[in-house]
Amino acid sequence: MTGEPVEAGQGASSTDTVEGALAVLPGQRSADAPAQPGEPALAGEWQRVVELLARADEVDLICHVTPDGDALGSALAAGLALRARGCRVRVSFGDDPQVIPESLSFLPGQELIVPAAEVPDVPALVVCFDVASTGRLGLLHDKAFAAPALVVVDHHASNPGFGTHRLIDPTAPATAVLVDELLRRLGVELDQELATCLYTGVATDTGSFKYAGTTPATHEFAGRLLATGIRHDLISRQLWDTCSFGYLKVLAAALGRAVYEPEAAGGRGLVWTWVPYQELLLYGVTVEEIEGLIDVLRRPAEAEVALVLKQDPDGTLRGSCRAKGEVDVAAVCADLGGGGHRFAAGFSVREDVDVAVGRFRAALGAHS
Repeated sequence: MTGEPVEAGQGASSTDTVEGALAVLPGQRSADAPAQPGEPALAGEWQRVVELLARADEVDLICHVTPDGDALGSALAAGLALRARGCRVRVSFGDDPQVIPESLSFLPGQELIVPAAEVPDVPALVVCFDVASTGRLGLLHDKAFAAPALVVVDHHASNPGFGTHRLIDPTAPATAVLVDELLRRLGVELDQELATCLYTGVATDTGSFKYAGTTPATHEFAGRLLATGIRHDLISRQLWDTCSFGYLKVLAAALGRAVYEPEAAGGRGLVWTWVPYQELLLYGVTVEEIEGLIDVLRRPAEAEVALVLKQDPDGTLRGSCRAKGEVDVAAVCADLGGGGHRFAAGFSVREDVDVAVGRFRAALGAHS
């Protein structure tokens, strides 16, 4: 990859890879900064979690299955920071096999990642990131709940509030913002690696700062991360503008199957499609690689809601849906055992495509 031309004195890098283009300027966070996410409502919980982590000799950091940029970026940022403080750290997620999306392959700290089987049956301390429901813990569900202390760091409004300690703030645009606050309270100074992980988290969960949850504070946060010298252009290119040729074939086939239902969602319109696992095999594409398909399908002006169903090897359908502002798809997905944000949510079911779409359509009608 090559970056855009940079004028002398504007932070030009000696290399054009994401890994090599990380600069060395530390980010500055004032101890007298204005109130942070969740304050003052979470003030007592912040203190308890910080004390817990400050005493910890070993910690297991878990993000949700099939992690996205916010989940994995948050877990790795916390892992790097805690390791620097002398803590023994494992980062994991409950998939087998574990697949890191190619779009996230540049993230620092991946040497901390271990298979779910290597997480102790009874961990001393578990912190989970961006996990909206217990089902998203996957193979690590029982191990997480066996821990004497289970800290939940999340920003999903649909989170039921599990765990022994809860840093859950639905007003935060990304879990990465909460992780930044956690590191500030632990006295960890931002560096280029932490900033890369955190920027990936906030950029992905705000749709590159396009979604409604983006606020002036979000841009200020991103600006502070950019001040460390990270190459956001290269990060963004890896996240959104790089794919395999096989993905283009899968995308073309999925768009060819797309169905528009103008009467769905109370007449607001639904567009949906699905991707069979055999098609992924044919073109050598992973389920994780097609996460961005929903962002293509949501574009038609005629439809308020978009739905993509992706099939796993065992036949499970993972649904990703988006709304443009008039339908609460988190409530719709909750009816199917899932959850998420008001305008971006998901669910998983073991049933035929027609049955899954029918149930989704019915739930959509109930909440429109």
